[in-house]
Amino acid sequence: MSVAVRYYSKSGNTKKLADAIAEVGGVEALTTEHPLEEKADILFLGASVYAYGIADEMKRYIADLNPEKVGKVVVFSTSALAERAYPEVSRIIKDMGIEVDEKNFYCRGSFLMMHKGRPNDQDIADVKRFAKEIIG
Repeated sequence: MSVAVRYYSKSGNTKKLADAIAEVGGVEALTTEHPLEEKADILFLGASVYAYGIADEMKRYIADLNPEKVGKVVVFSTSALAERAYPEVSRIIKDMGIEVDEKNFYCRGSFLMMHKGRPNDQDIADVKRFAKEIIG
């Protein structure tokens, strides 16, 4: 089974999760600046949630995905205030005809004085357990 990890992170919070997932999958976590060139049975897609939703960079990355190269997408996300990215990301991806796993991972991310230290060691352990469950 082939695995790929792509993410967009302004603060580094989502990058921490991406790196942990990539470690489990035995791959490198790459930013959304790197298009998916190889076929991936599972594409872990990491999005940060901001006050206005997911970043435009993530929306552009999704728009450029080739549905023939993606078996299914698994969403993971961080945010300080807003809830998970799953609803917005899954809607966009499903509209493209790409399968999105209903299981997704979310944790708080530190921002200014809020949620200092998050994602923390427990969040990293949790996302690794999540990735193992998905990959099998």
